[in-house]
Amino acid sequence: MFDSKNLKQEMRDVLDHNILNYWIDHVTDHENGGYYGEIDGYDHLVPGAEKGAILNARILWAFSAAYRVTGNKEYLKAADRAKVYILDHFIDRQYGGVYWSVDAKGNPADTKKQTYAIGFTIYGMSEYARATGDEEALRCAIALYHDIENHAYDARNNGYIEALTREWQPIADMRLSDKDENGSRTMNTHLHIIEPYTNLYRIWKDASLERQIRNLLQIFTKTILHPSSYHLDLFFDDQWRGKRNIQSFGHDIEASWLLHESALTLGDPSLLSQVQPIVREIAKAADEGLQPDGSMVYERWTDTGKVDRQRQWWVMCETIIGHINLFQYFNDVEALDIALKCWEFTKAHLVDYDHGEWHWSIDDNGVVNLKDDKAGFWKCPYHNSRMCLELIERDF
Repeated sequence: MFDSKNLKQEMRDVLDHNILNYWIDHVTDHENGGYYGEIDGYDHLVPGAEKGAILNARILWAFSAAYRVTGNKEYLKAADRAKVYILDHFIDRQYGGVYWSVDAKGNPADTKKQTYAIGFTIYGMSEYARATGDEEALRCAIALYHDIENHAYDARNNGYIEALTREWQPIADMRLSDKDENGSRTMNTHLHIIEPYTNLYRIWKDASLERQIRNLLQIFTKTILHPSSYHLDLFFDDQWRGKRNIQSFGHDIEASWLLHESALTLGDPSLLSQVQPIVREIAKAADEGLQPDGSMVYERWTDTGKVDRQRQWWVMCETIIGHINLFQYFNDVEALDIALKCWEFTKAHLVDYDHGEWHWSIDDNGVVNLKDDKAGFWKCPYHNSRMCLELIERDF
């Protein structure tokens, strides 16, 4: 019979001695405050790099959650640092919301309002409040929730607008990154709205917040979910029309457990009975990306047959959490085997035991990707620390 004790201890060791210590030792910006904006794949600091809202919000979430679970005061100190920096430099005191980025000195750089980034700031602030009882962080999270609902929620077409200007006006380029399509609705942003809304609901049982979580579950199960493949489609226009041609395996498996978490947190047995079968189907669809070596590839285009075969660090993390979730709640022993095999792959190929933290990805030939960041706009202590914390906390 499987005993999770050793795996949980392994997660704690990696969290303490490979991931979070790296961010404290190498990414703390002692000159300008907060954390550096970029460390490249060779572990070189990039001087003068902008600091992203997502990076800082995810740092806040990671250290807050780690303090809540472990009680380590060093993690609280790191979370305090992130909280203060976000409040002082990222919160737009005039118009609300958060800036997309600030310069190395902390001055506003890109001031657009990306709904995804505001969502992650809610995630970080709500987790800090959950860990510490801090009222300032809770007030900030609630204010940002209202900013999203007042400015980014589209009541006519339902769903959330991808991005707006600083003053909450329409913006031409709404993309999160250069690789994304310029859609006004995206799966990714909606996933990372329901995620922080659920976390906020844990500590703020507001009726309107509950309604919007329920609405988001409906958007996922009735609109974003492909009706026959059970993959989640990625990009849409205002009327929820899209190409529906990309299958993102990592996002599928991540969504499977995050949507389940939302339904569990609301505590409605009727809703849970509706969501749970869909959760299992989404996870089954995600498993189409699994490889014999235990890894999961990134994406597949159904119209061209192209497959992006990168093994990205975050996809492995979500594969592990999602399959542990299936084992925990549905007694799926095969899912446990998938999670354990993926962890073995991750340890062998992505964890950087020499310098700390994890590499971005490896290719099909096992070559490590050193071109992408070790720390940066999109490389944060979020997916991997969350994987560790989820496995430490869960009862399986």
